[in-house]
Amino acid sequence: MRNPVRNSVLAALLATAFCSIEANAADLLQTYRDALANDAQYASARASQVAGAEKAVQGRAGLLPSVSLSGSDTKAHNDFASDSSVSSIKGDNYTNVWQLQLVQPVFRWANWQQYEQGKLAVVASDAQFAQSQQDLIVRVAQAYFDVLTAQDNLMTLQAQQAAISEQLASAKRNFDVGTSTITDTHEAQARYDLVIAQEFAGQSDLQVKRSALQQIIGKEAGDLAMLRVGIKLDAPKPARIEDWVTSAEQQNFNVVASQVGVEIAKRTIEISRAGHYPTLDIVAGRARSSSGGQSVLSPSGVSTANTIGVQWSVPIFSGFAVNSKVNEAIALEDKARNDLESARRSAALAARQAYVGVTSGLAQVKAYEAAEISSQSALDSNKLGYQVGIRINIDVLNTQQQLYTTRQTLAKARYDTIMSGLRLKAASGILKESDLVEVNALLQH
Repeated sequence: MRNPVRNSVLAALLATAFCSIEANAADLLQTYRDALANDAQYASARASQVAGAEKAVQGRAGLLPSVSLSGSDTKAHNDFASDSSVSSIKGDNYTNVWQLQLVQPVFRWANWQQYEQGKLAVVASDAQFAQSQQDLIVRVAQAYFDVLTAQDNLMTLQAQQAAISEQLASAKRNFDVGTSTITDTHEAQARYDLVIAQEFAGQSDLQVKRSALQQIIGKEAGDLAMLRVGIKLDAPKPARIEDWVTSAEQQNFNVVASQVGVEIAKRTIEISRAGHYPTLDIVAGRARSSSGGQSVLSPSGVSTANTIGVQWSVPIFSGFAVNSKVNEAIALEDKARNDLESARRSAALAARQAYVGVTSGLAQVKAYEAAEISSQSALDSNKLGYQVGIRINIDVLNTQQQLYTTRQTLAKARYDTIMSGLRLKAASGILKESDLVEVNALLQH
């Protein structure tokens, strides 16, 4: 006879253990924050943005004055002999010279265009980093749900193994008492052996998916929070696909970076053409020279000079190098325009694909939910029919297979629909951490 007190204690212990596992399970948001701190690809993009910010400083430097200080210290030994005298003059001389010079560009067209290029380079760098942030959100979510998918598959196979094992035992009992044939036992044994092999494959796949997530977050992934039962997924807002495509063509960060690339290419053309233009600078300086020594040929003394004026230069001929650079820059601008068009088309295609993924995914989830109910009903009916002798063992096994396959496909459809929603926002350039918070709310905490 069962002990109700003992059973309730065991149930309480199991419930406590389950709650402890759930409490310690990492959710999607925590996994994303781990990736922010440890993902090498994201760290590389962040360093690239810091480096890109210096382009503005470098471009501005060409418009500011430059100051330089130069000098020299020399020692000379003099040995002079006159033709009219047998005597000679010998001695050492020391010379110290330094010069301080300031150059302020007044007209240098190339420098001004480089300054504009520097500001544009910062914008491009920021756009590329923003795209990297969105890519990280998508990569983390995909790796996270890949692990959940592998876990669902493995748990489904384990549940299927338990159900088939029970059916196998029932077939053996019925055969022993003569109410069924050996065929039922063989069919159940074949299904059991197959699901065992599939379980091994499922364990390997789960390990691979965990390794992929570990590569992003920089540490071994522990228990992960799973989707709540019976969640409802929302349709995309706005509902029109054209709105999403328009947003992708204008706000996608790869498109923004390509637009800036076209502007940078235009400035490169002007920089190349500046090789034909004159330059004008204001130059000011102060020089000091002192000398001393033993030789009368170089008397000791100190001289200073202050200078200020303008310095200009007019290029005349450079072996057609300037024309060649201009032609090269024009071709590169054409390349940048084509790259921009390609980025727009790619963003629009990604938005369309993601939108279709969300809408079709929602329809699939609804259909699979209905199929799950129907499959469960069919399994219950076949089990009852098998018990009363109007159904055979293969009928029960088939309906079991159908039910577990439907559940597995339903879970995958939910994950794919969520990922399509994130990719839709990423293609449109509006994916943020707050969107990940909304997805995280769908998990069991």
